[in-house]
Amino acid sequence: MKMPKVGITCYPNQGGSGVVASELGLHLARRGCEVHFISSSLPFRLRDYQEKIFYHQVDMPTYPVFLNSPYTLSLATAMSEVTLQYGLDILHVHYAIPHAASAYLARQMLADQKTVKVLTTLHGTDITLVGQEPSFKPITRFMIQQSDAVTAVSSFLKEETIRHFQCREDIHVIPNFVDARVFKPRDSVEGPRRFAKPGEKVLVHASNFRKVKNLPAVVEVFARVAARIPSRLLLVGDGPELVKVRQRLEDLGLADRVETLGQVDNLERVLPEADLLLLPSLHESFGLVALEAMSCGVIPVVTNRGGANEFIQDGLNGFLRDPEDLEGMTAAALEVLGNDSQRQHMGEEARRDAAGDFGVSCVVKSYLDLYDQLNGAC
Repeated sequence: MKMPKVGITCYPNQGGSGVVASELGLHLARRGCEVHFISSSLPFRLRDYQEKIFYHQVDMPTYPVFLNSPYTLSLATAMSEVTLQYGLDILHVHYAIPHAASAYLARQMLADQKTVKVLTTLHGTDITLVGQEPSFKPITRFMIQQSDAVTAVSSFLKEETIRHFQCREDIHVIPNFVDARVFKPRDSVEGPRRFAKPGEKVLVHASNFRKVKNLPAVVEVFARVAARIPSRLLLVGDGPELVKVRQRLEDLGLADRVETLGQVDNLERVLPEADLLLLPSLHESFGLVALEAMSCGVIPVVTNRGGANEFIQDGLNGFLRDPEDLEGMTAAALEVLGNDSQRQHMGEEARRDAAGDFGVSCVVKSYLDLYDQLNGAC
């Protein structure tokens, strides 16, 4: 198989789509692909130099007549220039809006000079939330139809896309993945812990702190657990709901039992310090952080609305609960936090399942096979 030259565009922040795109690029490069990231800033997991990985920043000029810089057009120009200069074979865009539109424009601009294929990967809220806004729905449907290939991170998301947009059904399901060599359990379960005193349990929540993440449920479940078991809560990430979360914790008298870590580049060093992950989102198309937690042997308690049931088996390697079921989430948390042997057994099952079916090799190969199909269609 000839290794393709791939242009990857994603949001560079700590959202799941940016994490997956960054990690995919890193692993593609290690397998011999030449990978060019084209984005507004350097994706946060690409801080160090990596062979075969290149970064191209999108210039976003300002002009008085523009209320906002026309990012979509600037991105399309950058895509076309990088494709022509470096001979890219594929523009792989993560998150449909507006990246698929920019890739479509770039492909049209290059029509007489260079053949390039557009692969769009759907991640979740680009379909279930943003893409369904009346002003975005027609263009989202058009971009899905115009892409040379489309992937979704779960069967749930594929079905939602077809249902809401009445569009193509040849969407490839390629799930998110985790590098089990990086996300692994603590070296010593008996040694001192960074975030807890002896005898305390550690719960963790990591997200972009938007309303869809259902932060009130995180706080309420932790409050109920903390009333029964000595425990601490780690909050990882940042976003618009964080101020409200802090205030609610103050009101409950729990602020001194919470560590707010903000955005971190090395989540693999934080997750293993926890016993349990809380992710009670109103919906999750996949829930990458839950998979990463599982790889670390941490028990996930995750929303049952979305695609998490495609890698979590309720009661075996984690728990699935309705995001409004505070009692059910609390009971699940107390069940494992109060039983060390059960927690250890479930943690082993969680890691085995995460590393097996959702390991790097299988998923990256699926993308490489799809790239090969696209190049063969040139």
